Order: sequence, then C-alpha cells, then structure tokens
Amino acid sequence: MALDLGILLALLCACATNLGFLYKYRGAATAPAVDGRHPLRSARQLFSSGYFALGMAVATGAWGLHVGAMALAPLSVVQTVLSGGVVLLAVMADRLFGYRVGRRQWAGVALTATGLMLLALTAPKSGSDSGFSTAGMIAVEAGLVVLGTLFTLGPRIGGPTEHHGVMLGAAAGILFGVSDIAIKALTAASGAVGVLVSPWFAVAIVASIAAFYISARGLQVGDALPVIATTTAAANVAGILGGIVVFGDPLPRNAFGMTLEFIAFVLVCAAAWLTPAPRRALGIAASA
Repeated sequence: MALDLGILLALLCACATNLGFLYKYRGAATAPAVDGRHPLRSARQLFSSGYFALGMAVATGAWGLHVGAMALAPLSVVQTVLSGGVVLLAVMADRLFGYRVGRRQWAGVALTATGLMLLALTAPKSGSDSGFSTAGMIAVEAGLVVLGTLFTLGPRIGGPTEHHGVMLGAAAGILFGVSDIAIKALTAASGAVGVLVSPWFAVAIVASIAAFYISARGLQVGDALPVIATTTAAANVAGILGGIVVFGDPLPRNAFGMTLEFIAFVLVCAAAWLTPAPRRALGIAASA
C-alpha cells in the first residue's frame, strides 16, 4: 500500500512539476537576466512576475509531493515514474498552452502509460529503504556536482553557445537530483533535530538554491520545452543512479519480473524519444 501511494504521489508530482515549469518560463522570459553576482536582486526580479511566482508556488507543492513519494517508495522507482514528465509536458503544452502535439507525441503518451503500469506491477514490494553508505553517498554526490558544474560553464569551456540553455537545463536537473538524493537520506533521520543537524540537509538546501538560479537562467536563454525536458531527464537519471548505487534499491527477484521492469524502462525511454521538443519555444512569452 505504501509503495502504491508513493507511485501515485510521484505521478501527481510529475504533473505539478511540469505545470510549474511552464509558468516559470512565462515569467522568466520577461524578467531581467539572472545575475549570479546579485542573487537577491535576481530573485526579486523573477518573483516580480506573477507567472513566475505562480510557477514557484506550484513547484513548491510538487516538491512536497516528491518528498512524500521518496519517503514511501524506492528512489529509483520514484524517479522512473517522474521520467514520464516529458510526455506530460507535451500534453500540458497542447491542452493548456496551445502547442500542437503530433501523432508521435501522443504515441509517447500511450507508451508511457503502459510502462508505468508495468513498473507498478513489477516494483519490489519492500517499500522504501533509506540506508546508505556514507562513502558511496559522498562519491555520487560529488561526481554529480562536478558534472553539473561543467554543464553550467558551457561555452566557457568550449561548449556550443546555441545549446547553452539546454546545458543549463541539464546542470539544473543534475543539481535537483543531488538535492533529491540528499532528501532521501534525510528520510531516515530521527525527528526535526536529526534533519537539521544532518550534513545532507545543507547539501539539499545549497543544491536546490543553485538549481533554482541555473534553471531560471536556462529558461531565459533557451527554448521552453528543450530546457524543461532536459532538466527533468537529468534529474531523473541522477535520482535513479542514486537510488540504485547509493541506496541499493532492489530489483525483481525473478527473470520474468526483471524482464517486465526492463521493458517498462525501455517504454518510458521510447516515449521520451517520441516526444521530442520543438526547435523553437512555445511562443508563450509573447502572451505573458
């Protein structure tokens, strides 16, 4: 029952996360450029947009759903469910923001639904396990931070300038993943005091703040759907990696179950491939 509830919360989180991203794009597109040298001023300018503030409110609700899902289900399962967000993003863009979604994208919706059903059927029933190796945790988190930093630097280290928005989206997603892994570790802490004194609390806060600014800047310099989809995918990959490597999330114990779960992963990945982001933004900034 707890695992099923965790999967349901993850689905709701995916919906809320992408809705929040689309609203944040509307607001960020009309705000002054984010300046890392003046973080408070940049935050004030972003929140001065009603659309961005609404997007952050929705994202905060999504974060609460995410924490609840991670407390009830293995991290890799939660992140796999969230990976369907790239398809939900296309659906919301079509229904709520007027973006035309083609047949390939709708085929992706069907594949994602099938993959998620298989995942729910084959996911191990052992619930959530927050135990982890400190050395493994440090190694994975440090590696992800380094990778995120490289994506953030982008053109400064030879990356293509025209892809800077997508690279910033990847960096933000990786740092969101760093925060998610740290939050998962905090679910094992004893009470509020245990959470506050844990070093992983500081990691979660710092990674979330950095991801906030990087994500906002990515939405300003890149097209909406490519940046949002890349952010979501990077966060999911980082979370799944953390779930398996750091927390030892279990796999099905028999060949049939493992085959079905592999098919579920393949279907969700195929859905992401079938729902590519357009070459240009949604054109929603003009309506802001």
